[in-house]
Amino acid sequence: MPRGGRIARKFLELRGRNEAALIPFMVAGDPDIATTRRLVRELEARGADLIELGVPFSDPMADGPANQRAIARGLESGASLPAILSLVSELRQETQIPLILYGYFNPYLHYGCERLCRDAASAGVDAILAVDLPPEENTELLKPARANGLDLIYLLAPTTPLERSRRIARSASGFLYYVSVTGVTGVRSELGSDVESKVRELRTVSDLPIGVGFGISTPQQAAKVANFADAVVVGSAISTLIEQHIASGGAVAAVGGLVGALKDAIRATRATLPASAVS
Repeated sequence: MPRGGRIARKFLELRGRNEAALIPFMVAGDPDIATTRRLVRELEARGADLIELGVPFSDPMADGPANQRAIARGLESGASLPAILSLVSELRQETQIPLILYGYFNPYLHYGCERLCRDAASAGVDAILAVDLPPEENTELLKPARANGLDLIYLLAPTTPLERSRRIARSASGFLYYVSVTGVTGVRSELGSDVESKVRELRTVSDLPIGVGFGISTPQQAAKVANFADAVVVGSAISTLIEQHIASGGAVAAVGGLVGALKDAIRATRATLPASAVS
């Protein structure tokens, strides 16, 4: 299980500063690969700590309307796995920010799990997340991922029993991704009232960092989550901004502005807390 890669080093660095990670999600190829490349560099410059690159898939069952439309644009632009891995290879000439492939198992299986993990590691991918792959059926992906030094990220839901969370954590590396709501991705006006207690419960079964996502879209929400989680994941709000600014060509600046505001809020809220408050 990878312990010394870019993701582990990033969380160790952030812990030393008593700072939560900001993890933006964007669909690769939305609206085109060239814009995705520019977005990665802009988001890193504006404070992103890790980045999830969504792999477009025709049946995105865990995604809400904003991400579904982004995925459709990614498919239309030709953002296949080979194209995304080529993008990562190019980015690795410019940046060492941790990059996570976020997608569904079907494209991974079609590509071939062993080939995917070998090619992903060679390109410079740090982790793979398969939204719809339960850990009981993950052998085909887990073995080559470990062999190639890739972290495997798993989703945990509000309905996941604690003992099952414990079993999932044994297969995971990098960090655990806690889904803050029951349902699909999308902007929410309010987060669940029990998110903090659930995250603290998860800390009793794993020493991996815990990220929280699904529904977080504003600096205020990000700051609230950063009070108790190790990472804040934001996706649908980014997909929405890209959609709104495609015609004007202003998507990179608009998304960069949001990410900068999110990171500023995360830093500000943690600055008032002792490190022990979130451990």
